[in-house]
Amino acid sequence: MIERDDMTFPFEEYKRRIDELRSRMAERLLDAVIITDPENLLYLTDYKTTGYSFFQALVVPLETEPFMVTRKLEESNVIARTWVEITRPYSDTEDAIQMLVSSLKEMGLSKKTIGYERNSYFFPAYQQDSLQHTLTDGRLNDCFGIVEQGRITKSNYEIDVMRKAAKATECGMRAGIEAAKAGVTENEIGAEISAAMFKAGGEPPAVMPYVTSGPRTMIGHATWEGRVVQPGEHVFMEVGGCFRQYHTAMMRTVILGDLSDNMRYAQERMKLALNSAKDLIRPGVTVSDVDNLIRNIITVNDEYGVLITRSGYSIGVAFPPSWDEGYILSLAHGNSTVLKEGMTFHIIPWVWGVDGNKTCGISDTIRVTANGCESFFNLEEEFIIKEEEGKKKIEGADQRIEIASSVEEDKKLKKTAEKTAAGKSTKAKSK
Repeated sequence: MIERDDMTFPFEEYKRRIDELRSRMAERLLDAVIITDPENLLYLTDYKTTGYSFFQALVVPLETEPFMVTRKLEESNVIARTWVEITRPYSDTEDAIQMLVSSLKEMGLSKKTIGYERNSYFFPAYQQDSLQHTLTDGRLNDCFGIVEQGRITKSNYEIDVMRKAAKATECGMRAGIEAAKAGVTENEIGAEISAAMFKAGGEPPAVMPYVTSGPRTMIGHATWEGRVVQPGEHVFMEVGGCFRQYHTAMMRTVILGDLSDNMRYAQERMKLALNSAKDLIRPGVTVSDVDNLIRNIITVNDEYGVLITRSGYSIGVAFPPSWDEGYILSLAHGNSTVLKEGMTFHIIPWVWGVDGNKTCGISDTIRVTANGCESFFNLEEEFIIKEEEGKKKIEGADQRIEIASSVEEDKKLKKTAEKTAAGKSTKAKSK
């Protein structure tokens, strides 16, 4: 291991992570592990690249020096970013798995018991089959989750990095709230959020912000598509700020007009769920305890909306296609995992289908402390009401129809414009 002082965390932090990984390897009688998950590679070495669709692996032997197998282009990231001394790059005309197998033989590991991440997104089945068929003298065991056992609780260094991500999240959301007005497009709101995140020191997130308005809020995981926000509608936003691939996230809802009784009820239930959950969360409480509490508060009906997903998930290191660590741990009924100091969660008591056609949300990212929990944010946890936007008449709407979405009102406007134009053309010809 090269001791250096220009990585995201102090060298001692990475050494601790490798030492703890090796302890878990020894418990599972593994002589080495092959780590392919992008988040785990970052966690262990500070290695990252957007080229993770190509095979890349860190091999950690129980006792000898770790080494990396990467595409030749990506070897520069190993050299520039990590403590790794030994690399075995392959060219685009070579077989990555054959390079891995030959490297295992070179390092005296080909006849050992080796763990690999069978459920890694970026270690596909055909490559796993190739490894199984080629490495015939050794024994391959699934060790998926062996690194995540360390990732689930964050060190103080990681919490500090997540605070920087939280600054970007909050600045982005404040900009989105300010930009949410009748007459603007969802794209314009998304642009303001993104610009504010990056100006605040944020880096490219695993997922760009979610911005939807009116009926489009009912589309799961949708984001901006050029729709013009109409007076009296609501805008739903979910923003995940990023710093050094660590994320925090929050949901907020802007009401452009009066707050209806059902939306007011939804807001109060979400606020109650958030506050009650944060009062409950502390070391020793189970994941199921928290989920049951939130779900019982949000349990309403079709008129008031429903919680149709998990009530929260672990959050931290992430690469596309998702900013969460929910595959490590999600808040779900029946999960007896006990909360520990240093765990971090995005709590999402959001409501889908208020009045049958509105989705809204208020959420928070928290960390579990020694005696409770604390939020990463300072933004008020409530809907933002802009009553004047409910009465505004959109000027120049006829010029903006082309970028409007398929909302019925937008369709009517377009049809009216087409009929008017056709009528003018007919009159001109008759003259």
